Parts: sequence; structure tokens; C-alpha cells
Amino acid sequence: MSQLAGIIQRLKSLQEGGENGEVQQRLFEVNGKTLCQVKFFPGKDTFELEVYDKDGKGNKYPFDDIDMTAIEIFELLQEEKQQ
Repeated sequence: MSQLAGIIQRLKSLQEGGENGEVQQRLFEVNGKTLCQVKFFPGKDTFELEVYDKDGKGNKYPFDDIDMTAIEIFELLQEEKQQ
């Protein structure tokens, strides 16, 4: 399975877990370093991507499309692996 397909599968599990109305969240890491956290808000049917910088501070970005969310996460993971 490609890395992008795995990311999409994790995001879909957030959507499925949110069917009970609770906000779901997942962390994405590379080599033990947390790069971002994704939350799914079922009431709004949106994702929130919080990207952590090197100081551990987060910037939040909303997405209403699972594919765009997955692409952003994929790019973050690829950038970290190249460093």
C-alpha cells in the first residue's frame, strides 16, 4: 500500500469514528517526531490540520476535502524524510 493510500485510510477511519458525533483525532509522525495532528469535526464534516514547527508550536488549517487533507499530510511527511 502506498503511503498516500495509508493516510487516506487513516482519515476515513476518523470520519467513521466521528459518526457518534465526537471529534476524532490522529497524530502523524516520522522517526518518533510528531509533525502534525488531524482532527475531524463530524458536525461540520471538516478536517483541521495542525502542523507543528520545530519549536512545537502549531498552525491550524481547515479542510473540507479528504483528498486535500491527505496531500498536505503526505507532503509534510515527505519533507521530513528528505531532511
